[in-house]
Amino acid sequence: MVDDQTVRFALALTTAVAGLVAFIITLLGARMLTRSRHPLIPFDHPNHRSLHSLPTARIGGVAITAGVLAGWMASIITMSLSAGVTRTLAGLSTPGADAPWLAQSALRVILLAAAFLVLIGFIDDHRSLSVRVRFGFQVVCAAIALFAMDLALDWPIQILLLIGIVWMTNLYNFMDGADGLATSTATIGFAALALLAYAATDIRVMLICAVLAAASGAFLIVNWSPARAFLGDTGSIPLGFLAATLAIVGSARGDWPLWCALLVFAPFITDATVTLLRRLWRREKVWQAHRSHYYQRLVLLGWRHGDVARTYCAAHLGCAAIAITIHHASLHVQAAGIALIGIGLLTSAVLIDRRWTRRPE
Repeated sequence: MVDDQTVRFALALTTAVAGLVAFIITLLGARMLTRSRHPLIPFDHPNHRSLHSLPTARIGGVAITAGVLAGWMASIITMSLSAGVTRTLAGLSTPGADAPWLAQSALRVILLAAAFLVLIGFIDDHRSLSVRVRFGFQVVCAAIALFAMDLALDWPIQILLLIGIVWMTNLYNFMDGADGLATSTATIGFAALALLAYAATDIRVMLICAVLAAASGAFLIVNWSPARAFLGDTGSIPLGFLAATLAIVGSARGDWPLWCALLVFAPFITDATVTLLRRLWRREKVWQAHRSHYYQRLVLLGWRHGDVARTYCAAHLGCAAIAITIHHASLHVQAAGIALIGIGLLTSAVLIDRRWTRRPE
């Protein structure tokens, strides 16, 4: 029988190796693709919505995908080198034990759906697919992911989850408009989910989130202001999809309550959702490009891209710290934590709105 200390060490070693491999492969791939001028590499050319002024390669999704695949393979190899510990690790993965299909097959289906969205994003980065085509594929992938989870929930809740997955998928694309913003959020968000999964001894979810965080962190090096490369639809769409689906999977497996995962990404979700509701209220065409997100307003008010990214990083770190701290606390403490985050985000939005209305024409 392998003791708990040995198991924890094997877990930490596997995660470290997988994360390191994902980080190195992503960084090498990003730097290589950034320097390349191959015709298959798409470029983001400035338009009326853009906050950048120079054509920039959209290769983040390709680099992150390569890093995630390499990191996942490294985790499998590392775990297989110690068969006895691997068996113990499998026994420790207690969350979702009453739903073995959710424990294994659902995660595979989700990763395959994310890989399909990488392909769709790659095509879209080159040929600009119509909104209906992109949205249709996203709805299908979200529905397949929910079907694979096989959640024992009423159909109205299932529909709400479907809408939530599709919204989070697009949300990441909408918020990928400033240097380092979406990538840093992915790094912090998936790292927080990995810590929560580690605390719940959920090996599979922990490894996936840790590898995603490491790959996102590596790409952040070339995506930070001044950005030499962007995520593109190839990167932002799958990251949003995985953030939503892994949040639901972790909740279903007992790793965290769903609201906890939402708190981790609260600044992103709030910015995009409030902007959407405001545009709907004004009867604007929400599918058209615009520059009315809060992060866009900050840049237009004179903030540097790096300052905006650092501000959002601080907000996400604070939200993640509170979520991790209170997710097993009493209801009163949880309510106080949620209220604190809500008040902080609401106050920030009001301050930005006031500054925006008082700006010089």
